[in-house]
Amino acid sequence: MTKDSNTPGDSTIPGVQVSPKADQETLRLRGFSFSVYATLAIIVSYFPIYFHDRGYSEQQIGIIYSIGPAMSIFANLIVGIASDKYRTIRKLLSLLLLGQLIAVAILIPASDFVVVCFIMAGFYFFQQPMNTLNDSLILLSSPHIGRSYPSIRIFGSLGFAVSALVFGLFLKGTDSSITIIVCLLTIAISFGLSFLLTDHQGSLRKMDFSGLFKLVAKPEVVIFFVLILILSTAHRMNEGFLAVTMSKMGASESLIGMAWMVSAASEIPMLFLLGKYGHKFKELALLSIAGFAYVLRFWLLSQITDPIWAVFIQGFHSISFAIFFSTALRYLTMLIPDEYRASGQALYAVVWTGFAGLLSGMMGGYVLEHLGQTSFYLTAMGLSLVAAIGFLLLHVRTR
Repeated sequence: MTKDSNTPGDSTIPGVQVSPKADQETLRLRGFSFSVYATLAIIVSYFPIYFHDRGYSEQQIGIIYSIGPAMSIFANLIVGIASDKYRTIRKLLSLLLLGQLIAVAILIPASDFVVVCFIMAGFYFFQQPMNTLNDSLILLSSPHIGRSYPSIRIFGSLGFAVSALVFGLFLKGTDSSITIIVCLLTIAISFGLSFLLTDHQGSLRKMDFSGLFKLVAKPEVVIFFVLILILSTAHRMNEGFLAVTMSKMGASESLIGMAWMVSAASEIPMLFLLGKYGHKFKELALLSIAGFAYVLRFWLLSQITDPIWAVFIQGFHSISFAIFFSTALRYLTMLIPDEYRASGQALYAVVWTGFAGLLSGMMGGYVLEHLGQTSFYLTAMGLSLVAAIGFLLLHVRTR
């Protein structure tokens, strides 16, 4: 077996011969993941500041951001089914990126709040399925290029961390309106790279939708998605309100940005290790470990009063989210055959992004406003504990 050395996070699949052509495809997948997650960092970290500087209230910004999970439910299902029906991922990625370019371009002159909401609804429709399709393409490409999923996905984490830091320093010395121009640039780069990707979806047999419905109705699949929903809701509570809780403790915007960078950067070593050694461990056991890591993470966040500690605690992102997300996708490939891959991942995204996002927003916002930070994070800890025990029991049962 040959492989390109000196590449961060590189890990080949045992028994798979890696050719120079596969190395080129690996490079394109890594570059595309980097640029897609660079855009995501701008959306998550700097769009709120952009809207705030445009004069929108915190409540209005919250409404704009609640559109994302709602659109995710429909967009992921529609795009996932279209991908499996028409046997393509690459073309859909290009189409989604074109839609994002148009939506962001229209957003520049818009000022009316209602108009902005409609534009952002269109933007989120094209943006929300991106990570899911990218993951599907990586997983389908993995046997052909001889690289594991984490060895490709690690470059997404790099893109997020680098973008959060570099663009933060860049935007600090300029007007926040430049945020949209920077976002347009990263989307345009991703759009160009999408035409260089190889589409492995076409080699799969045509899907039977009745088979998909029977598949997702199986008890083990239902239990898996329920546990994912519980743990995802806890994760989304922290993700959605971390900046708010840190701000209430007196954190500056730069300190909040540092917390985001630490969480993204902490994924990289864990994804590297999962790429090399993850296949040696059972998926459900790893998911249980991730759940207990979330329990410790949220308990610590419930106890602190100085926001600087939140930056350090975000380092737990490595053994909570990185293990959880990568392993859940790996387990999903065992539950769902390749011909249903995009639809299965779309259902996963609906649970992970859509339902969990809506639940965390409604429940988390209420608990934080009426009961405070301690109760907020203890609630997230309780949900994580339920999920961790659930994955552990499922692991024992399947053995």
